[in-house]
Amino acid sequence: MAVSLREYRARIKSTESMKKITRAMELIAASRIIKAQQRAQAATPYARELTRAVSAVATYSNVEHPLTTEPEEARRAAVLVVTSDRGLAGAYSSSVIKEAERLRERLHGEGKKTDLYIAGRKGEAYYGFRDQPIVQSWTGFSDQPAYDDARDIADVLIAAFVDQEGENAVDEVHVVYTRFRSMLTQEPAAVRLLPLEVVEGEEKPVEDEVLPLYEFEPNAAEVLDALLPRYVQSRIYFSLLQAAASELAARQRAMKAATDNAEELIKKFTRIANQARQAGITQEISEIVGGVNALADATSGNE
Repeated sequence: MAVSLREYRARIKSTESMKKITRAMELIAASRIIKAQQRAQAATPYARELTRAVSAVATYSNVEHPLTTEPEEARRAAVLVVTSDRGLAGAYSSSVIKEAERLRERLHGEGKKTDLYIAGRKGEAYYGFRDQPIVQSWTGFSDQPAYDDARDIADVLIAAFVDQEGENAVDEVHVVYTRFRSMLTQEPAAVRLLPLEVVEGEEKPVEDEVLPLYEFEPNAAEVLDALLPRYVQSRIYFSLLQAAASELAARQRAMKAATDNAEELIKKFTRIANQARQAGITQEISEIVGGVNALADATSGNE
């Protein structure tokens, strides 16, 4: 019993240490998620106004641009998968990878080959372990992305889309990320970026709202040359911000669940240890009583 009791005490001690770690990670994620939400909300007005400007150019001009022209027959697509750099976030990365695999299956069904572009070490490790070729990957900023990171990714994807004679030339560009709905709900989503599909904001227009009028100077073609790359960059940046908030929310939930499980294990091991201790005490008392009775019997027999 003594050996068993020592084992349970060691388990209780190790579980208490684990509980402290998970609790600290839960608090860190909770403190960071507020900032991540604020950054996503701050980027929304810029993305909305840029969407309006691009919509105006696309609607009121007949200029053909490489980023807006539908290919006659799309044969190759680039898929950007946004995952996390670190684990301990529950099913966050696996959910977005499953969504990416569903998208790839759909594209393959349409007769298109897919090129993988990965943001985050988890996606890089997943496809690398399965010997899936990755054209390019970016890591180190999943929970705190910067606009420069989005610009680097957008430049590579735009170059692959525009340069139709290059080794990595593609006809479509898709991004798969996790959309942040609330602290309890995060949804993996797949969006086609190129050829450009102007996606309006989810907010309904205000009644009697007067939309702005645009004048294109020097001309619509040069306006498109300037706006469309920024539009793609802002879409990717907004996706990274949404993914960062989703990752932190998933990590907070996972660490809270781990902390609760650790508390339950501590209670369970404590109860078992107390039972083992009581069983040991009972056995020792029984042995003492048995020894006293044996000694008394021996003494009476000698008399």
